[in-house]
Amino acid sequence: MYRQIFYRLALLCAVVLAMTTVGWAKTYHMTSMKEVPAAAGEVDVAKEKNGNMQVHVQVEHLAKPGMLTPSANAYVVWLQEDGSQPQSQGEMKVGDDLKGDIKSTTVLTSFKVFITAEIDSHTKTPSDQVVLRATVQQ
Repeated sequence: MYRQIFYRLALLCAVVLAMTTVGWAKTYHMTSMKEVPAAAGEVDVAKEKNGNMQVHVQVEHLAKPGMLTPSANAYVVWLQEDGSQPQSQGEMKVGDDLKGDIKSTTVLTSFKVFITAEIDSHTKTPSDQVVLRATVQQ
């Protein structure tokens, strides 16, 4: 009897925890630019217990950077709060299936997310070659 109560309580806790996580998560669709019209992307944002935001960017149908005109070597994901400089979140690798993703954490709550094609994946400033973008408003 106690075992049955324990299992029901554990199931209830799992459901509440799952609903809490989903309640804080939000998905934003990215807009593709003319260089990659078939590309699609989503930004999933979830608030962590410590107040930071977990950001997960996922793309599909994104051409390899070397196929662009002008050609590039890498895609870099950027976050930018209004009035501030863009912050690189790192290189997004695109596989042979034309899919890619990257996860990061930020203290920002409202910001722009954009992906640029770059010659150097370690660049400190984004190029003008934006391929996907979205605006996150929490």
